[in-house]
Amino acid sequence: MNYTNKKRIILSVLAAALLSGGCGKVSKEVTFANAYNLYDTSKKYQLIQADDSSLQDTVPYFAENLCVSDGKDLGTDKTSSYVAGAAGVFNLTQKEVTYAQNIYQKMYPASTTKILTAYLALKYGDLNAVYTVSHDAANQASDSSVCHLKEGDQMTLHQLLYGLIMQSGNDAAVAIAEGISGSVEAFVELMNEEAHALGALDSHFVNPEGLPDEDHYTTVYDLHLLFQAAMKDERFLELIQAKEYTVDYIDGAGMPMQQVWKSTNKYLAGTEDAPSGIMVIGGKTGTTNAAGYCLALLSKNEAGEQVISIVMKADCRNNLYYYMNELLRGFAS
Repeated sequence: MNYTNKKRIILSVLAAALLSGGCGKVSKEVTFANAYNLYDTSKKYQLIQADDSSLQDTVPYFAENLCVSDGKDLGTDKTSSYVAGAAGVFNLTQKEVTYAQNIYQKMYPASTTKILTAYLALKYGDLNAVYTVSHDAANQASDSSVCHLKEGDQMTLHQLLYGLIMQSGNDAAVAIAEGISGSVEAFVELMNEEAHALGALDSHFVNPEGLPDEDHYTTVYDLHLLFQAAMKDERFLELIQAKEYTVDYIDGAGMPMQQVWKSTNKYLAGTEDAPSGIMVIGGKTGTTNAAGYCLALLSKNEAGEQVISIVMKADCRNNLYYYMNELLRGFAS
């Protein structure tokens, strides 16, 4: 690639980044940790002539540690891709997208939303802080996925996070959002700001749990970005690997209570086997009528390479895991 073309590509990327505000509305200005400043970095990125060309090599690029794709489907002719709306395999070790099915298409995320909720809780919360479950948190729909929390229950953020990830409790999600930001509305603002700062520009969230809403969506590619950010925290990895958790807490009357929560991930529950050569580390499930059956998974192969594999809008739970195993077999070989 010649120098002129290189400058043109960089300028195009910068222009797209400046013009794209994401598909959702954010009430506050978004700040990107590694954002490009056209004026301060023009010389560093050689957008204008610089005396020291070595400067370019010292500046970190936003996507230098990310898997990047042109968005075209890849490998779908060899799988049962028709059973799901979108899917992707992201080799984090090689920084490569090895499988793609509609990875930039807007999808309802269901409870995979809770990956972002957990990420923010770990980033901004105190795990030892005791939260009191509010009326709104406890008052979930009868068919909602819950931890069976009651108004006035008191438990630590650490305990709530197990309920969020393992039990996929919508009540735990609301309790966490209120505890971190003071209200669900304020937490949702934080969700969108942080998601966009991580590069998830095709996502927008309106709640911390993933209940369906026209303005609550993400893409396979964006979800992998959120998952990759969250997994950098060892505490998140502990959460997604847990198979069973016993929680002891105090109810609103001051009485001791206990529950046992189990993972909704069939690989961890022992009811689904991963392909030979693959070790599933953990992940997050999600299911609603609108979203179908979803699963974001972290695994590694015998070579020690890490992979995030995601399936969204599978038509049934059995096909979700059947399709996921097809994707994992491709990573094992």
